[in-house]
Amino acid sequence: MMRVCRSTLAGFWLSTLVAGLLMLVGCSSLPTIVPDLARSQGAPVQLSGAGGPLSAAQSKAVLDRLGSGGQETGIFERHLAIEEAIAGSPLTTGNKVLLLQDGPTTYQAMFKAIVAARDHINLETYILDDDEVGQRFAQALIDKQQQGVQVNLIRDSVGTIGTPPAFFQRLKDEGIKVLEFNPMNPLVSRKEWELNHRDHRKLLVVDGRTAFLGGINISSVYSGGSFSGASRERPDGTLAWRDTDLQLQGPVVAEFQKLFLSTWERQKGDPLPAKDYFPQLQSVGREVVRAIGSTPDEPFSQIYATLLSAIGSAETSIHLTNAYFAPDPQLLAALEAAAARQVDVKLILPSQTDSWLVFHAGRGYYDRLLRAGVKIYERRGVILHSKTALIDGVWATVGSTNLDWRSFLHNEELNAVVLGQEFGDQVQAMFARDLAASDEVTLARWVNRPLDWRVKELFARAWEYWL
Repeated sequence: MMRVCRSTLAGFWLSTLVAGLLMLVGCSSLPTIVPDLARSQGAPVQLSGAGGPLSAAQSKAVLDRLGSGGQETGIFERHLAIEEAIAGSPLTTGNKVLLLQDGPTTYQAMFKAIVAARDHINLETYILDDDEVGQRFAQALIDKQQQGVQVNLIRDSVGTIGTPPAFFQRLKDEGIKVLEFNPMNPLVSRKEWELNHRDHRKLLVVDGRTAFLGGINISSVYSGGSFSGASRERPDGTLAWRDTDLQLQGPVVAEFQKLFLSTWERQKGDPLPAKDYFPQLQSVGREVVRAIGSTPDEPFSQIYATLLSAIGSAETSIHLTNAYFAPDPQLLAALEAAAARQVDVKLILPSQTDSWLVFHAGRGYYDRLLRAGVKIYERRGVILHSKTALIDGVWATVGSTNLDWRSFLHNEELNAVVLGQEFGDQVQAMFARDLAASDEVTLARWVNRPLDWRVKELFARAWEYWL
């Protein structure tokens, strides 16, 4: 996530202070947040399409197609059934998925979809800044509301603490429904108040037919690209942000719509105007996608459990790119076990960050991972904010979830899992580009790191549960 140490510095330190007080009274152990991942002998995996659930034969044909291309892998047979049991959401076929890299490309696609909206726009975001990009979004949403398109907005209270109330009042005055997720002020909370519970999802659903999700917030920090040398610095001299989003069309969009509406209901928002939130969706492509949303209201993080299941099923490769890496013991053990069975485990992590504590907490695990055979690379020249994973070249996920305790335990998060060699090749090409722009961290180099780095790692590790 874009950490609150930017425009939301005050909220971050208030949260940290409260967290520290809680830790002092004894809340320092990690609860069991994943179920038993042992493979169950259940029914075969079933897929859904535009017309509803596919037959067993149709589902098998789709899975056979997914598993037939490229390298040999048992991930479909070994993983998908338990993933379905964990996530509870269907695998849907007939989708079109577009991989979007960095802010300019993503915003361009979003604005095009917003301009074309005819019925409703549902937007959920962690950060919505009152800057050039935020004002562009605000005006685009107001324009559509004035045209009779209903706009509904969920914004996180901590993530938008730096955005003036007048910004949101303007939206409300135009008829846009605005819901503040878990208000920081306990006097206006609509349910049990818990400051550390945040909505870190980034989701845009237009007319119930097109969805966008990933790591990109609404902020001018994304105004530059991250790959061309000329664009790595923004006009104000700061580094460009490297991030990843998806644009999706097809039956899976209904699953993301359900997640938005569920959040609105759980936060006790005012009743939404009647609109066609669930239009009849057609098959528009060949991608098989699962929508997964996690919330602290549930016994464990569905996204985290799904990722652990995929890592445990990996046979050839695990390629992770993530902005905030502060792993818990279960994830560490899963990565080490994969490397021990000769799986190619590569992590691309930031070399510079907007979150000092998470950055050094994660680096505190480098020695252990490097000795286990995990390869670590740090992306140079940008602020890395992507959250992607590619397992065996055929199981990919893009979303808002970081590899840290906050995402696993305290945040509302949202990811899409996309299956198959075709999309996997696109994610692999993106990973290769980032890898070429990264520096490898070797064990020989790491054991000789400066003393002040070690001190920072120890300090940050003490706070990683709450970061």
